Amino acid sequence: MTTTEHAADRPSISRRQALLGGAFLLTAGAAVARVPRHHIDLLGDRKIDKLIPTQIGAWEFYSKSGLVVPPADQLKDALYSQLMTRVYVAPNALPIMLLIAQSGGQTGVLQVHRPEYCYPAGGFTLSHRSVLPVALPGSRLETTSITANADDRTEQLLYWTRVGEDMPLTWARQRWSVARANLKGDVPDAVLVRVSALTPDREAGMAALTSFVQAMFASVPADVRRFLDIDAR
Repeated sequence: MTTTEHAADRPSISRRQALLGGAFLLTAGAAVARVPRHHIDLLGDRKIDKLIPTQIGAWEFYSKSGLVVPPADQLKDALYSQLMTRVYVAPNALPIMLLIAQSGGQTGVLQVHRPEYCYPAGGFTLSHRSVLPVALPGSRLETTSITANADDRTEQLLYWTRVGEDMPLTWARQRWSVARANLKGDVPDAVLVRVSALTPDREAGMAALTSFVQAMFASVPADVRRFLDIDAR
């Protein structure tokens, strides 16, 4: 190959390198632009246990123990910003167990645990999963109802999750809510609210849980209702 041929090749190689370098820079720039940077946190610096009253309708706060909680693992501290557990009792009603878990940022890597994860991890078998609407003033809350059975315990439970401005009913929708927010550049907060009662009577359990949820929304101001349910009035 002659010197002239070498010289002719050099500009072609340089152009190719320039094009490849430009493509890499565009890809890197797009990746940086897509990194979620805007944090949505409807709780802020407030503490959940200060926002939820100890008296809810006919129920009064009794203790903090006795609930099925998310499994202790190496992700738990990173997953939840706050976790509140309470047992409420009333003279002529079933005791109600309340769990509220909040995560300040859902990036898609860590997502708030749903009961379908933590109950089987605790040895429960789940059945009768269905959507149960709860009527609230000016809106309707879509909850998931489940019966959880263990050797010595039958628990009826209702729960719902809020991810940013979405109220996903399934794990797949929850992941989509996070992904959609992240693609818009948002890092949404998330909250899981779970109420449960120890009884084999599903109908009685769901009636008590529905009444408790309605009483809870009636007992907190509008900004707390919005933290619990983005559609609440």
